[in-house]
Amino acid sequence: MKVPAGQLLQKIAYPSDLKLLKEDELKQLSQELRQYIIDVVSVNGGHFGASLGVVELTVALHYVLNTPYDQLVWDVGHQAYGHKILTGRRDEFHTNRLHGGISGFPKRAESIYDTFGVGHSSTSISAALGMAVASQHKGETDRQHVAVIGDGAMTAGMAFEALNHAGIEKSNLLVILNDNCMSIDPNVGALKEYLTDISTSKHYNRFRDDIAKVLAKISSIGPDAYRIAQKIEKSIKGTLLKNSNLFEALNFRYFGPIDGHDVDHLVKVLKDLKDIPGPKLLHCLTVKGKGYSLAEKDQTKWHAPGLFDKITGEIKKTVYEKPQPPKYQDVFGRTIIELAEQNPKIMGITPAMPSGSSLNLMMKAMPDRAFDVGIAEQHAVTFSAGLATQGMVPFCNIYSSFMQRAYDQVIHDVAIQNLNVVFCLDRAGIAGADGPTHHGAYDLAYMRCIPNMTVSAPMNEEELRNLMFTAQQENMGPFSIRYPRGNGVMVDWQRPMKAIPVGKGRKICDGEDVAVLSIGTIGNEVVKAFAQLISEGYHPAHYDMRFVKPLDEELLHEVFSNFDKVITVEDGCLQGGMGSAVIEFMADNCYNAQVIRRGIPDKVIEHGEQPELWAECGYNANAIASLVRDIAIKRTTRTIAS
Repeated sequence: MKVPAGQLLQKIAYPSDLKLLKEDELKQLSQELRQYIIDVVSVNGGHFGASLGVVELTVALHYVLNTPYDQLVWDVGHQAYGHKILTGRRDEFHTNRLHGGISGFPKRAESIYDTFGVGHSSTSISAALGMAVASQHKGETDRQHVAVIGDGAMTAGMAFEALNHAGIEKSNLLVILNDNCMSIDPNVGALKEYLTDISTSKHYNRFRDDIAKVLAKISSIGPDAYRIAQKIEKSIKGTLLKNSNLFEALNFRYFGPIDGHDVDHLVKVLKDLKDIPGPKLLHCLTVKGKGYSLAEKDQTKWHAPGLFDKITGEIKKTVYEKPQPPKYQDVFGRTIIELAEQNPKIMGITPAMPSGSSLNLMMKAMPDRAFDVGIAEQHAVTFSAGLATQGMVPFCNIYSSFMQRAYDQVIHDVAIQNLNVVFCLDRAGIAGADGPTHHGAYDLAYMRCIPNMTVSAPMNEEELRNLMFTAQQENMGPFSIRYPRGNGVMVDWQRPMKAIPVGKGRKICDGEDVAVLSIGTIGNEVVKAFAQLISEGYHPAHYDMRFVKPLDEELLHEVFSNFDKVITVEDGCLQGGMGSAVIEFMADNCYNAQVIRRGIPDKVIEHGEQPELWAECGYNANAIASLVRDIAIKRTTRTIAS
């Protein structure tokens, strides 16, 4: 649904149009841009609070910079809606995150103004530094390179690595620290406290502007005076802040903190910073959800609220007449509390996703046994390994696509030492509208090749609970459990837990002609397909593998001894996944059968709703049913007893 833009905004298709405005018109433009984001997201959905918080910064950057020649890199991308609207995509913005529409994140293939594709946090400084060094090498000394990164993303090790490198390169790099004390949930850790100290130091803020003016006059005298001025500036900042400035210790010129919602001041400061060589950091204080009072008050809830009434603030939710199955993340969140009440060794760990993983339930119920470690997946895994060496049973809950960032730690710190760390991989498989940066496509493949690792996937909520119960038993070693985004299939899910024999699958239904082997919750699409097929006279068999590693060899011997047509179905990549494991077993045991694999193909799958993308990849219920019809025999009677 398209919505009208404001008087100034409707005149702006690209930043070149923005530059035609007078500076005193930028405040009105910012108001119109903020209102446009509210209008569109309220009726179409998407991320919300982050982009509202950087409206003035977005306007100022495109007003001052010569984009796209000047390189502007947005970290994560939740905050880039205003950027998209001002760079040629206003009329398409209503398609944001919809199947076939524009991406919810910056994407190089979508626009030359999107200089770097992002979705995971903390990459912007590294990318912008690479661009700056390349420009320096090519002699493009007039080119600006700007990375906009939130204080939550700054907690990741990669951001520090980039700052550490940038400090010695002397390249033309500006890092803008968007400090709102939030990522999706409130930020945690010592860096948050440090930034709070800077932003609330009355003495520092009182002297800051006057010092800047004096030092500017001194530095104009000559190069020696300029070096002296820099030393004086660092000394004064260090004294007023009671310790050395972290960023200046890394050879960055530090400026701020400044009001990130004062567009006039932002323009002035950005113009000044263009003329200062070397690495610089501008510290901007912003409010996530700025301009929409409800989003300002509850920033976690309004990070991505879905559809809502922009007047009343009522978030629109479907009302069901009957009880509905829970989200898988909530099954995890409630089950880990049950287990922890029984087993005092259990602890919960998440890297900055307590509400997204529902570990926030345990953090509230057992605050001394559940930890949000910030955006630091590598640390989360090795911290979990450390806990495990002391006899604890850590449940490390990380989104499947985010676990990719900690792969070395999974191997080096957990698997080699055979430690009982339970990896609960949320958002496994097709993740939906967040698109390719968030699809959990690869975990079955990348986990099953690791020694000592158990790799499992439940078909429903009861199975998830049982696998969690199984994983916390003695001597289980590294244990991976994957489950998808969204709701399950069982209303009556909170049943007594029981152990599942590791490496044992189960037969869902017997059949003839064709055996369908599924892993995980996508098996429910197979069940839907079978309902169609049986009514038509087809009677395939269905097996739920449960484990990709170890494989249920007894089950596979049964399958290949009785079927010469086998279909494998998984909500994961085909290369190296469950289907590959089945074919390896077939070859190793000298069976000969037609095996057809269905899963995520070897290409980038764009954004869309999960059912739309399952259909695109060929493994929704209709696609599975069609495939069975192509290779099975239609019968009026069954030869296998029900």
